[in-house]
Amino acid sequence: MRRLPPLPALRAFEAAARHGSFKHAADELAVTATAISHQVRALEEYLDMPLFERRVRQVVLTDAGAALYPVLRDGFDAFAAALQHLAPAPARRSVTISATGAFMGRWLAPRVARFRAQHPDIDLDLRATDVAVDLQHDGVDVAIRYGRGPYPGLVAEPLFGDRFAPVASPALGMLVPSDLTILPLIEFTWRRPHPDNPTWQAWCAAAGVPWQAPRAQLRFSDEDHAIQAALAGQGVALLSLALVADDLMAGRLRQPFGPTVAGHTYHLVRSAAHTARPEVDAALAWLRIEATNT
Repeated sequence: MRRLPPLPALRAFEAAARHGSFKHAADELAVTATAISHQVRALEEYLDMPLFERRVRQVVLTDAGAALYPVLRDGFDAFAAALQHLAPAPARRSVTISATGAFMGRWLAPRVARFRAQHPDIDLDLRATDVAVDLQHDGVDVAIRYGRGPYPGLVAEPLFGDRFAPVASPALGMLVPSDLTILPLIEFTWRRPHPDNPTWQAWCAAAGVPWQAPRAQLRFSDEDHAIQAALAGQGVALLSLALVADDLMAGRLRQPFGPTVAGHTYHLVRSAAHTARPEVDAALAWLRIEATNT
């Protein structure tokens, strides 16, 4: 059978030795300095030897105390580690956001680092899809929809509007609108036909430039692929300035002339039956700030 002194006395001694102070040990253990002194004195009587040399506002370990302290320190550290290992890990909070593939890759993903820096305890589950998700049954907290609305049965708020203009790689040397007649034009197919969808014909009408069929044309079924083709210097694309803003700023693409034509509006959309959660509110606040900066 182990013969050990009372545990409170051992804890008081270990804390006092670690801090070099009865007062600081008392603050840690939420007792008085007098109580720490009594516990240490009881341990010294139990061992029949002094463990501290008492000085003004300071206590210094004796040789016996210096030999006992690391044993107790390592023991208490081992206790704490074992208890922490046994305790179930707290469940992390998570927010699921849905958006189109182009928006996810070109606008949302590059901004995630700022959210993680502000909220390291919140995970983001980002789901890229060009199909409108069912926010009530698909496990999605927030969707970013692109269009004119309305969105019946959903809570929607405008995030930011969009503008389109001709952009191209600097390698193509595009300088004036007449260059559009000699360079390949890049288009992508809109998922949902709408008379207000930006098209080359609509841009030419806004620019006062007669529309004529280009010498060469590339058509993609995916907007992000059209952006990649423009970056690769394969032609001039009529693209969302919001989605290529980073490329324009970095000089990977150029917009040498206008005008711009209006696109649709990005909306933050949630289920009308959603339950308020702090982590979702944090994600919404982050998206609003990023949209304002856009």
